[in-house]
Amino acid sequence: MPDPTIETGPDKRRDFAVFRQIPTRWMDNDAYGHVNNVIYYSWFDTAVNALLVDMGLLDIRHGRTIGLVVETGCRYHRSVAFPEIVEAGVRIARLGTSSVRWEVGIFTAGDDRVAAQGFFVHVYVDRDSRRPAPLPDEWRQQLAPLVLPAI
Repeated sequence: MPDPTIETGPDKRRDFAVFRQIPTRWMDNDAYGHVNNVIYYSWFDTAVNALLVDMGLLDIRHGRTIGLVVETGCRYHRSVAFPEIVEAGVRIARLGTSSVRWEVGIFTAGDDRVAAQGFFVHVYVDRDSRRPAPLPDEWRQQLAPLVLPAI
């Protein structure tokens, strides 16, 4: 899939539906003095799954429907380093029958410029069979406001 940021440039805060603050940790910095790239993927996962838990949609231990990540990507625009607080902006680019393309922008406190922006695709499956399962109606209703039009 073509990356829209190549033509339009990085997104801004206004391009995301909800935000979650995540503190950086001392151990997040690498030998080069900035947060290591693998940490960004952890922030994406934390922002989306915490949102689903907060919305009462994801029951990590007993829910019948679980999300498996099938694709990810990230574009880095500027460095972040401990002890900054990051604010992860979340939106949905596509709400499919059994999949969701989540997009996450990583911002530092008070800055409108995205430091990194990434995505991942969850395919929602039955916990036991691991076969794709249609998103429950309750999920669709609550996730619909997070779907933002392409910029």
